[in-house]
Amino acid sequence: MKSANSSFRIRLIYALLILSVIVLGLLSRKTTMVPLIVGDLLYAVMMFLNIRFLFPRLSYRNTAMISLSICYLIEFFQLYNAPWIEQIRNTTLGALVLGRGFLWSDMAAYTIGTAICLLIFYKVKAFNQLKPA
Repeated sequence: MKSANSSFRIRLIYALLILSVIVLGLLSRKTTMVPLIVGDLLYAVMMFLNIRFLFPRLSYRNTAMISLSICYLIEFFQLYNAPWIEQIRNTTLGALVLGRGFLWSDMAAYTIGTAICLLIFYKVKAFNQLKPA
């Protein structure tokens, strides 16, 4: 069983990674040199890291399924255009969290971002298992 200190350290690492991804995502929207799909890909990475932060013992596969489902639900929710939700989407934070319009390309970006997370996490796990104790 992991100690409370180890759990705190893991969550701190995830928090720093989440903040880094948020900064990268915001910066990706400030330049035309970065394709828009990169921001959506980073959104999926952030969601994956958020789930890992909340549930660090959850399997990588389940983390991916939950985070990808959340991304998909948010994207499909963009098809709903009631006035109250549009008011929220018209704010900066609302647009960043909820998006502004449904795009199939966003679904692809979320899938790719989540797949990249899975690949990296499984590779890091395999690498750590190779290190001598």
